[in-house]
Amino acid sequence: MPKMKTKSSCKKRFKVSATGKVITAQAGKRHGMIKRHKKFIRNARGTTVMSAPDAKIVKSMMPYDR
Repeated sequence: MPKMKTKSSCKKRFKVSATGKVITAQAGKRHGMIKRHKKFIRNARGTTVMSAPDAKIVKSMMPYDR
């Protein structure tokens, strides 16, 4: 059997935790910070855990991280 391939886009953007949850960067922080509230910018620091339906899609693209 040939090796399964990991999607390069997922490899760069996501990480799977020890418990199997998908860790990702916060959304909405790339540009346009002037129009965002200070509270939004504060709360969107760091990383977040992806929702279960989205995590299922990402895990299918990362076969060796399960």
